[in-house]
Amino acid sequence: MDVKRGRPVQSIVRANLVDILAVVGKGYGYELHKYYVDIFGLITRESVYYNLRKGLQLGEFAIDEIRLETGDYSWGKTVEKTYYKLGPNARVRGNPAVNEYFAKRKSTGTPSSKSP
Repeated sequence: MDVKRGRPVQSIVRANLVDILAVVGKGYGYELHKYYVDIFGLITRESVYYNLRKGLQLGEFAIDEIRLETGDYSWGKTVEKTYYKLGPNARVRGNPAVNEYFAKRKSTGTPSSKSP
C-alpha cells in the first residue's frame, strides 16, 4: 500500500485565494491578505505569501506582472509589487462568502479594505 508522506497538497487557504482571484481578476499579496482577513478572519501575511508561492509551483496561480511603484513608504520611495492571477490548474469553487463580500463592496462603492 502506497501512503504519501508529508503535507497534503490541498490547502483551504489556497482554495480561498483562488476564489478571491476569480472575482478580482488580479491582485498583489498585501491586497489579497486584506481581502482574506475581511472575508475569512485572521491569518498571517506570511501564510498568504506562502500559499501564493506554493500555488505558483502547482500552477494554481500565475504572475500577471511585477510593478515597481513609487510612494512614501517607511522603508523608502519604491516598492516592488507582484500581481497574481489564476493559473491553468486553478479550481474555482465559487465560495458564497467571497461573492457576497465583493457584491457588498461594489454596492457600497468601498474603494479599499477595512483592514489595516
